[in-house]
Amino acid sequence: MTDTTRPVFTAFIGPARLAAGPLAEVAIAVMQASRRPGAPSIITFSDATGQPIDLDLRGTEREVVSRLPRPAAPPDATPEPAAEPRGRGRPKLGVVAREVTLLPRHWEWLGTQPGGASVALRKLVEQARRANGDADRVRAARDAAYRFMSVMAGNLAGFEEASRALFADDRRRFVGLIAGWPDDIRDHVVKLAFSDRAEP
Repeated sequence: MTDTTRPVFTAFIGPARLAAGPLAEVAIAVMQASRRPGAPSIITFSDATGQPIDLDLRGTEREVVSRLPRPAAPPDATPEPAAEPRGRGRPKLGVVAREVTLLPRHWEWLGTQPGGASVALRKLVEQARRANGDADRVRAARDAAYRFMSVMAGNLAGFEEASRALFADDRRRFVGLIAGWPDDIRDHVVKLAFSDRAEP
């Protein structure tokens, strides 16, 4: 299974993979490659979302790294303690107050639950996360693969059919349809879509 505690980014120079790893390492590789005369276009992607990201490559390596966006904490990470109290909620536990809109019958039901509405909602969310965790991961991986391939392979032969196979979760057909794509693009799409699942 993929390590979700360290965000991974991948840069492509044309159809070839240039670098992959933590954002700082990838940004430095992109900066160095982009300064070569006649360098083709370089696109950097977040492997978690499949979306391209913009890098400000001006200045020295240290300056480039200092301007990188700070990665968001993984969903299951323990939040850092708050420096100051943040009002309602339990900031030391990472509890955040936000507005929730429900129908009156939902509020009535929540009001009858042990511990009140907040405890009942937290329990419902945790149950849903446990029950739907695998499906959520599969959907997120599929969406990331589709976003990446839309940018890198949208004009390649078989893109439409491959997209349909991806969304139908037909791995064998999908892999067969993209077999003729450039190696690095093909391998990266498969990694994004299926790396946390066993072979069929």
